[in-house]
Amino acid sequence: MRETVQQLTLFALSDHQSPLPNYQVRESRRARHVSLKISYQGTLEVVVPPGFNPTEIPEILERRRGWITKTLQRIEQQRDTLPAGHSVDKPTTLELLSRDEIWTVAYQASKGSTLALTQNQPREITLRGPVDDAEACRDLLRSWLQRKARTELSPWLQTTSQRCDLAYSRLTVRGQSTRWGSCSSSQSISLNYKLLFLPPSLVDYVLIHELCHTVHMNHSKAFWQLVRQYCPDLNQIKIDLKQGWQYVPRWVDV
Repeated sequence: MRETVQQLTLFALSDHQSPLPNYQVRESRRARHVSLKISYQGTLEVVVPPGFNPTEIPEILERRRGWITKTLQRIEQQRDTLPAGHSVDKPTTLELLSRDEIWTVAYQASKGSTLALTQNQPREITLRGPVDDAEACRDLLRSWLQRKARTELSPWLQTTSQRCDLAYSRLTVRGQSTRWGSCSSSQSISLNYKLLFLPPSLVDYVLIHELCHTVHMNHSKAFWQLVRQYCPDLNQIKIDLKQGWQYVPRWVDV
């Protein structure tokens, strides 16, 4: 039986978007109809209810072509307003706002085919080997971010769980394209390692949001009342989180 999952998306979408990109299909037991989500990286996700005929998806996308085109254009315009360092292929710094840490990244070319990452001094990472391979460097850095997030977010979630008296069964940390986090019907919480780049107040909200789904597997009035109980500034936090993608460097998803 497929688990029910409630998830918190990275990028809220308005009614705009671009030419038809490649898309991913996800079946959701809670879906009543087909919905589209597009991440800041331009990833298009099609959420369908159980048993939906996938051959109908191209026609739906064609009907929504205008929305898709406008949204992709808007995303591209927003990218253009970001600092140049946001779009580098190989970062020299990692600004982890959630922990108030800035890590330096050094690249040392050496012979051989193996690329290795070491954490030498406090807040310093060195990559050695064929460092001209930007994609391989990004892969190693993403793996480091996932390990770092597991170390940081696990105790953070435990502390928040105890403070709110909301229990969960397990935690996984991944690099989702369109979700900051999710909670399954078995009270298993999944968090995105990109949360490391967000300010602490936004991370705190995501943790509270997912923990509240252990009580309400929906976004009902009762759910939002519970969230507000632990997050009085809910309205402003939700607005701020819609712009959360701006904190995540583009190389993380290239």
